[in-house]
Amino acid sequence: MNITLKCFAGLARHLPAHAKANAAKVEINEKMSVHQVIDFFKIDREEAYLVILNGVFICPPDRDSTILVENDTLALWPEVAGG
Repeated sequence: MNITLKCFAGLARHLPAHAKANAAKVEINEKMSVHQVIDFFKIDREEAYLVILNGVFICPPDRDSTILVENDTLALWPEVAGG
């Protein structure tokens, strides 16, 4: 099954070599949860601070039960600070 994975800031290092503009089409197993996808790409769950699925924030308690489907877009950001 194919999804678009977007990783920003320091998480971009986890994207495959063919990624462009912080995004890549990737193949994952069917019925994977958000956390399973994060684990699949060897991203530390604590480092994936902000998780957006198809434009909707997924809060930490829901990341084990939210299942991705074909053509979803999963976007990940680390915790950022600034001022």
